[in-house]
Amino acid sequence: MRKNRQLWLMLTPYLVGLVVLVFGPALVTLAMAFTEYDLIGSPQWIGLANFAELAGSVPFLAALENSLVFAAVAVPLRVAAALGLALLLHRRAPGAGTARTVATLPTAVPEIAYGLLWLWLFNPLYGPVNQLLRLGGENGRTAWGTAVPAWLTGPDDARAAIIVMSLFTIGEMLVVLLAARRALPREVFELAALEGAAGWSVARRVTLPMLAPVIALLVLRDTILSFQFSFVPALVVTDGGPPPYSTTYLSLYIYRNAFEYLRYGHAAAATLVVLALTAVAVYAQWLVIRRYRALAAPRRPLR
Repeated sequence: MRKNRQLWLMLTPYLVGLVVLVFGPALVTLAMAFTEYDLIGSPQWIGLANFAELAGSVPFLAALENSLVFAAVAVPLRVAAALGLALLLHRRAPGAGTARTVATLPTAVPEIAYGLLWLWLFNPLYGPVNQLLRLGGENGRTAWGTAVPAWLTGPDDARAAIIVMSLFTIGEMLVVLLAARRALPREVFELAALEGAAGWSVARRVTLPMLAPVIALLVLRDTILSFQFSFVPALVVTDGGPPPYSTTYLSLYIYRNAFEYLRYGHAAAATLVVLALTAVAVYAQWLVIRRYRALAAPRRPLR
């Protein structure tokens, strides 16, 4: 009895924080989604009107499309980049520690500072990115004869810029994959070497299958967070443009409706849509993982 009381006392701060910071705001958001509320007057119940407005809103549909494209492109690239670096840098070799530090450093930079840094890097006139692309080219074009990307003014180039920015903040995934790779038993790789396997064959047949559960969890985590990654870059670097709404993502759409237009009910409805999309994406990935585990599970011999 005394032990149970101690456990509950230890859990109390966590439970209080969970209720105050998670469940409480979630319930308020759920209730607010069915109201019209501008923070000045009293909330007015309007039922499903906010959701009906979202279905016909051009800015919301553009933000929804941009967010889905970002998640579909950025998440696989981020996981692949972190996995590649982990496989390259997991060994204790000269310079490997410095390389790991450099790879994880962008994740520790504050988001606003990180966005301002890329705003300078992508500057079309004196930005280092386009300056490097112009090397070897003529008349301000690239070495292969194409025009340099208009990172801040071209719709497709601006979307690509947001994805490029996200590829450098993979420090957390890199640390997890480095730890997971080092935790793999050495005996398995020694046995593979005795069998004559090496290089890509070992990575494909041994390393990746053993890391698959960790990779799956990172994909799930990154999918959930992908709807938030694009907020600061879109706000600081591209300001949601170029028009019309080329880099307006769901997070930026919700922010502007809530804090710039004071449409809290509308923003709450959009938040519930994001939550539903996240749940669907996670459930779909869970089905894929479950199918993979079923196929990878060893079959029992028939008796």
